[in-house]
Amino acid sequence: MAASPPIRTNFFYGWVVVAVAFVSMGIAVNTRTAFSLLYPPILDDFGWDRGETAGAFSLGFLASTAAVPLVGMLIDRSGPRVVLPLAGLIMAAGLVAVTHVTTPLGFSLTIGLLTVGGSMPLTYIGHSMFLPNWFVRKRGLALGIAFAGVGIFSVVLMPVLQSVIEKSGWRTACIVLAVLCALLIPFNFLFQRKEPESMGLEPDGDGKAGDAPKHAASAVVDVEWAGREWTLGAAMRTVRFWWLAAGFFFALYAWYTVQVHQTRYLSDVGFGAGEAAFALGLVGLCGVAGQIWIGHFSDRIGREWAWTIGMSGFVVTGLTLLALDGNPSRFLMYLMVAAQGLFGYGIASVFGAMPAELFAGRRFATIFGMLGVFGNIGAGVGPWLTGDLYDRTGSYQSSFVILVVLSVASVGCIWLAAPRKVRLVAGQAARRAVVAAGGD
Repeated sequence: MAASPPIRTNFFYGWVVVAVAFVSMGIAVNTRTAFSLLYPPILDDFGWDRGETAGAFSLGFLASTAAVPLVGMLIDRSGPRVVLPLAGLIMAAGLVAVTHVTTPLGFSLTIGLLTVGGSMPLTYIGHSMFLPNWFVRKRGLALGIAFAGVGIFSVVLMPVLQSVIEKSGWRTACIVLAVLCALLIPFNFLFQRKEPESMGLEPDGDGKAGDAPKHAASAVVDVEWAGREWTLGAAMRTVRFWWLAAGFFFALYAWYTVQVHQTRYLSDVGFGAGEAAFALGLVGLCGVAGQIWIGHFSDRIGREWAWTIGMSGFVVTGLTLLALDGNPSRFLMYLMVAAQGLFGYGIASVFGAMPAELFAGRRFATIFGMLGVFGNIGAGVGPWLTGDLYDRTGSYQSSFVILVVLSVASVGCIWLAAPRKVRLVAGQAARRAVVAAGGD
């Protein structure tokens, strides 16, 4: 009797991993983003300074910075099915606890340290530590689809939360978010996995582990670099590591500066609270398309070009925010929304792909965790410095100029890191093979 054809279990399970990530990030990232909606009523409730209150968000990022390398090592050793449920528990605990605080310190320790800080394994950085393992040819597309959950959930969750805040208060909104975060505990424990090899499989549904992948050899440009068994120490001794670190710092500085302050800024220049909240949700919805198309584009033409297009979105966002001061045009507001979501948010699909192409191996999560430290520092410094500059000057203008300059600098850093000089993406490798065949 003829043997049955092999079941493409990996192809199926790889997309299960993506689906779990889609839901997890949809809840966790939007829980963190909801700080922008909670920020105005908390300011009104307690009368705290803007810089002091926004500092809770920054504290969460800076505190999680110290934990990022540890999370990477834990994922390398125990896998995401242990680390991610723990993060969901910590986030939920912070959201429940913040409803009882009355001081800036208590606010910072609960929603800052526990919720924002504890969210990291369930957000872009944490998922980027293992999702790239499941795909090579469609790595950018798979990451883009997984990260698109943030936008899909935001278009529903943000307006609902704003309605809850207006009708029942910000404390009730925190309880709603706590319940959602708690649901992630069993979901990730049951279904999430670190890599296809742990299940006897290969990336991209190419059969069983041990089979020769069809995609690997033709993509390698620098054989010596790609063949190394990378450790954190070895990676940190390369200039490419530091160019990536700087590029991530500048990019997340821009991303989270806008994310935390845009709702209040739009209200300051003349838009209503409901319209400002709708704009925040619409950014996330546009981000769905941005992450998918830029992720797919990066698989065809290269990660550097995709990053350039994405960060150009933040350049336009900063310039548009500058123009809105004194000119609260809806055209400018929606231009800002489109640039931020359709382009800027697209960098998320490339964020984990580039380090995977430079430092692939058994210690990738640990290496990526250290790169995440620098990204998290940028994400923490941006909102705090922007709020502090506002308290000092009464204006966001200088902060938005800084945002534009650092967005341009991020693009330069990624081109200098040059992942294309180590491994080509699928589209580049295919074109090189066509050229080589023509030469023969």
